[in-house]
Amino acid sequence: MAETKVLKAQARNGVGKGAAREARRQGLVPAVIYGDKKPPVTVSVAYKDAHKAIYAGGFKSHVLNLDVDGTIHKVIPRDYQLDVVKDQPMHIDFLRVSGNAKLTVEVHVNFVNDEKSPGLKRGGTLNVVRHTVEVLAPANAIPDEITVDLSGYEIGDSIHISAVTLPKGVTPTITDRDFTIATVVAPSALKSAGDEGEEEAASEE
Repeated sequence: MAETKVLKAQARNGVGKGAAREARRQGLVPAVIYGDKKPPVTVSVAYKDAHKAIYAGGFKSHVLNLDVDGTIHKVIPRDYQLDVVKDQPMHIDFLRVSGNAKLTVEVHVNFVNDEKSPGLKRGGTLNVVRHTVEVLAPANAIPDEITVDLSGYEIGDSIHISAVTLPKGVTPTITDRDFTIATVVAPSALKSAGDEGEEEAASEE
């Protein structure tokens, strides 16, 4: 788990579309902090800080320390809106979290030891069905990634979630089936395998 990052914000008194537009004119991104049985708090984040945080990757799967005028709020970004034309941040929703809370997050999958896969060494191709996995994890122990070891896999093999070692306290949100993470396919079978993987992933959503 990476070190908790700090994102600075400032209190915002006005609410509504007019106040939000004024904040954007000042180079700020309107945001709200909600949850944990406390009243919502409206804040603003500097545009450059919001843009950097969102486009750094994993924005909605990492807990942040939101520094609002010196007061720290432990939060996780739950949603954000982008301008449909310019892809610029327009609004951010932050969810308050406590240390013992469990959160549903999407975690990036990292494949390792491809050189130890007999199937890949013989020219097979890794067909990734899921680049991320949705998991339930403690707020204070959200993994940076899920590691999938490719050692020993042959052409035609499928890698299921049951073969993946998850960190303590982390469980997949899909529990009624042993879903596929990736398959090792012959190059000529890549297209058909990819189509099947997309259909499987779609059926699980």
